[in-house]
Amino acid sequence: MPTEHVGPDQPPSCLSSFILQEPQIHESAQGPRVTPAAGRTAPTPRPVPGPRSAATPRPGRPVPGPARPTPPAQRAHPAPVPTPAPAPVAPTGAPSRPENRSAPQLQLVPAPAGGALDAAEEAVDLLLESGRAPGDILVLTTGEQHPWAAHELSFGDAAYWAQQDAGDDVFFADASAVDRAKPRPIVVVAVNGDAGDTVARALPVARDRAAALLIVCGDPQTINSALGASV
Repeated sequence: MPTEHVGPDQPPSCLSSFILQEPQIHESAQGPRVTPAAGRTAPTPRPVPGPRSAATPRPGRPVPGPARPTPPAQRAHPAPVPTPAPAPVAPTGAPSRPENRSAPQLQLVPAPAGGALDAAEEAVDLLLESGRAPGDILVLTTGEQHPWAAHELSFGDAAYWAQQDAGDDVFFADASAVDRAKPRPIVVVAVNGDAGDTVARALPVARDRAAALLIVCGDPQTINSALGASV
């Protein structure tokens, strides 16, 4: 821009039109800076405050100290536990099966007294072939003992019953000793004889010893009479 020379005779009012206005710097505006006119000192731009982090406190404001420890919660006094009433005692002679335990499945294998033991052995073989563990099976005989039981008893009564406690194999026992037999998932009864009331006394107990399945091999009429119901 050409500079106009002002003479001494010109009125001073004309000089005001040549005075450049100072540019205003806005903090938010961006773009090229305006170069001030020659002969005037450019004002120093004010610094634009940047983002303040949460960790940087504002000047003059006190920095908060560490958090106060939370006071311990008051311990609640436990409510008194009522003393349960004693469970009723079952009368003598009641079955030992728990009330919430369902009755085992009953399976009848018709066979004469002379073939009841063979039928029981065949039933045991089928159970083992189906995947049942030998220790899950108890076999009772109401007449002549199973050859395995007779052989094991020759080594003494204690050694014989110890094998039942071990639970590693099929256990054979005489029905007259059913009270000493421990419960197993499956009980097989061979009605191969009926000396006195052996069948009538042994079958109800055998049903109680069976947890899942009771198989009875023998005469259906004798079995129904002993169990007190049709099978």
